[in-house]
Amino acid sequence: MRPDENSEALTDSAPLTGSTVFIDATLFMGMHSKDDAVRVAAKSFFADRLAAGTAGRVVMSWEQVGRCDDLVWGYERGVQDDYYPFMDVLHTDLAIDRIAYDEADVRLALTAPELDGLPTHERLLLAQVIGRGGTLYTASPRLLGTSGLPVVPIAGPGAAAPAEEPSFPAYLEDLYRRSLVLTVVSEAL
Repeated sequence: MRPDENSEALTDSAPLTGSTVFIDATLFMGMHSKDDAVRVAAKSFFADRLAAGTAGRVVMSWEQVGRCDDLVWGYERGVQDDYYPFMDVLHTDLAIDRIAYDEADVRLALTAPELDGLPTHERLLLAQVIGRGGTLYTASPRLLGTSGLPVVPIAGPGAAAPAEEPSFPAYLEDLYRRSLVLTVVSEAL
């Protein structure tokens, strides 16, 4: 069942943290950050969620999926061809619910004072998170500078990279290594 069809599914979908876990494009693309602390922390997040099976379920808005594509499409075709097999397999194998914004999300995005000053795409995303009682895991430098919002940083500014990099299952790790021809600076996230 899709989480946007049943709010109970959202509440029960993230037992690893106690609330619905939302991710954004900065976290997904963070696995390809030039900053090793961000890259390894983001990879660790996804490796752990994948290993947890359905208990590792995450939610991502359609717009955030599109923001990943938009960033990747800015690279030359050969880089895209090396990147996309990893993205495709992870999106297939990870317990991930991709959902649309609804009218309540739009209303909240435009009226919630705590969202004032954020770009529209972040207002919409955070309205979706708040409206569903979730928590957003992010690598967004801008969102990491906010307070009072349900946002968890994947790696703080200036954080050291973990001593040991986690691995995906072998079939996915091979695709991940190949996909690292694409790297992004944190500001592009």
